[in-house]
Amino acid sequence: MSASSPLDASAPGPVLARPRLTATLLMAGSCLPVLGAVLIAPVVPKLQEHFASVSGVDALAPMALTVPALSLAVMAPFAGAIIDRLGRHRLLVVATVLYAVVGTAPLWLDSLPAIIVSRALVGVAESAVMTCCTTLIGDYWSGRQREKYLALQAMCSALSATAFFALGGAAGSAGWRAPFWAYAVGLLLAPLLATVLRPAGRRRDAAAASPALTPFAPLLRRLLAPCALTFFGAVVFYTVPVETSFLLEDLGTEAPATIGLCTAIASTATVAGAAAFTRLTGRADRLLPWTLALCALGFGVIAVAGSVPVLVVGAVVNCLGTGLLLPTLITRTMAVLTPADRGRGTGLWNAAFFLGEFACPLLLLGAAGPAGDLAGAVGVLGAATLVIAAGLAVTRSRRAALPRPVENAPA
Repeated sequence: MSASSPLDASAPGPVLARPRLTATLLMAGSCLPVLGAVLIAPVVPKLQEHFASVSGVDALAPMALTVPALSLAVMAPFAGAIIDRLGRHRLLVVATVLYAVVGTAPLWLDSLPAIIVSRALVGVAESAVMTCCTTLIGDYWSGRQREKYLALQAMCSALSATAFFALGGAAGSAGWRAPFWAYAVGLLLAPLLATVLRPAGRRRDAAAASPALTPFAPLLRRLLAPCALTFFGAVVFYTVPVETSFLLEDLGTEAPATIGLCTAIASTATVAGAAAFTRLTGRADRLLPWTLALCALGFGVIAVAGSVPVLVVGAVVNCLGTGLLLPTLITRTMAVLTPADRGRGTGLWNAAFFLGEFACPLLLLGAAGPAGDLAGAVGVLGAATLVIAAGLAVTRSRRAALPRPVENAPA
């Protein structure tokens, strides 16, 4: 189904009193899960050193970084169901406060298992925040405006990832606990979310005035293909950010400054791709095969790269594609959701995406053995991406060739 689905057009969004401030707050809220994912990455070695006497610290310390993504993926569908039944605004405010409380908990916790539990709770809060923010974008805007703000959401997430990584590194110089102070931003954001995110002239959430919820089984069947594609898309999206440092090490480059510069260049390309999507609104369905083909081309260049400059070129090509990919995937999914089902649908989409993030390094590690090395595994992923792109292009061309039903035809 295209991005201009009849389901999408049936429920125009409310009139907003302060649309720019509303958009700014939703973009800020959408960055919170990114902060949770990258902020403490620079201090994980210091965390591991601090708890060196704890049994299994080599496995437990990295979990402090990765467990929020897994927790978010598991909890997002439940957050979506709660959103559709109880409303978006209240849950968003409560989840933002919870995010601040559990996010700053490691400032005073002295047990590594307790810190990991607090990080898992961060993922729970993130699942509600991310699902609410994306659902509210779907509620407040429709059509090309919605696609524009979904692309802006992806662009802000990519920009904030770079900024938060730098912030975590700078704050980490004051000790491994220092970056956790940044989670307190939730306490500043929550009052604004509570007072601003209210459609003018309406006191109830969009879902409250919507038709009855679609039973879960039909909704899941409707979203099975989009979510499967989103899972794969997340693996494609996170490959370069997660694996660039290892690919550079395989080429003999281990200098942190060089690795950081290469990662920043690739991140900038992701932002550029998301920005380009804002000029291609209304074309999400047609854009997807070409977007995946661009990602595959980048993977191919990375796979054969024998030097750092060539690898960076491949990463930039790939990240231009992934910058287009993320808003394309969520836009296509939003288009098949009714307002009543938008929370659950967004929750399922987030679950698929963050499961893909969690699975990305595991899948590449598994493919590295048969493929010979990590670059070979990236090449295999590129080939799979190209096959899927071709399949989507063929499917779309066949669908376009089918005769359309004639409306108001005589009996």
